[in-house]
Amino acid sequence: MSLRVGLRCLERRARGLCSGTVTSQCPSETSFLARRFHEDFLHKQKNQNQPTVLITGSLGQLGKGLAQLLRSKYGRYNVIMSDIIKAPDHILEAGPFIYADILDFKNLQEIVVNYRVDWIIHFSALLSAIGEQNVPLAMRVNIEGLHNILELANQYKLKLFVPSTIGAFGPDSPRDPTPDLTIQRPRTIYGVAKVHAELLGEYYNQRFGLDFRSLRFPGVISSDTNPGGGTTDYAVAIFHEALKTGRYQCYLEPDTMLPMMYITDCLRSISEYMELPAEKLKMRTYNIHAMSFTPRILAEIVKRFVPEFEMTYKPDSRQKIADTWPMRFDDSRARADWGWHHEYDVERLCQVMFDALWPQYRPGKQRTKPVSKQ
Repeated sequence: MSLRVGLRCLERRARGLCSGTVTSQCPSETSFLARRFHEDFLHKQKNQNQPTVLITGSLGQLGKGLAQLLRSKYGRYNVIMSDIIKAPDHILEAGPFIYADILDFKNLQEIVVNYRVDWIIHFSALLSAIGEQNVPLAMRVNIEGLHNILELANQYKLKLFVPSTIGAFGPDSPRDPTPDLTIQRPRTIYGVAKVHAELLGEYYNQRFGLDFRSLRFPGVISSDTNPGGGTTDYAVAIFHEALKTGRYQCYLEPDTMLPMMYITDCLRSISEYMELPAEKLKMRTYNIHAMSFTPRILAEIVKRFVPEFEMTYKPDSRQKIADTWPMRFDDSRARADWGWHHEYDVERLCQVMFDALWPQYRPGKQRTKPVSKQ
């Protein structure tokens, strides 16, 4: 059987128009059939009255949780997760997952057209400490990749969300608190790329009418993602190590104050922000804040749950990065313009982290109530 005939037969079978047997084992035919069935299934099952959302870099800290949240709102097949690495089985079973390389513009165009994408949530990026170890790669992913996403969103008139960060500020910025509009002179390639994204997104909004939106996040803490080398990741690692070994060596000095946020608040902020009508937004990039604490403060609260816990300190290169970042965010504009509010403070954060991680590290061991604050 020729390839052309085989493909025609496969297409007819995918449409239910042919019950013949395909004898060719060509991989191209097999991939064609799988893709055709997948796309037909997606288009039939998704909610046509809700947006179709593509999440890039979706296997990172925020992507999996946001996909779950948005699917609960818009439908299982309306949220397409994507990445350049293989997804585990539970991700594939939860809803659509596809390969998407943000450095391949044609690949991105094909995805938008085939899946009729309405929104893009652009999470693909190298984090602060990792980016400093490989600046050329960070330039490609965090800057060249952003250019592709911006042009794609503009070409197809999509709503675009690109997260920003405390790393978008630098040592010349006011640190306590840091307002929305102030000098931004970051000292990391990660921070430089985020300022670049903020300004270019605002330019595309003013010049072309692109519905660009961004939120500057503090350090985000979650129990379902392992620390990934970021400057604020000590606030995740401390919980794992407290339960696993009873000790943790922190790479920041004990009184390094940084803004933080629990992941549930973070994901909710994206969902609420994206649903706002454009006319309600007075800016295109907002600070959002929940809590600020130091390693020493967090360690003291951890000890209430794990009394034997010990924290030591050995600052590394991440200390220099943290010293240039905000200590607290001023997010009064987000609270006034669109009603942003946080629900998790540091006490509640510790409670939910230990609730989630205790069974993983100490299964069958009964928990005692946290030691009361003296």
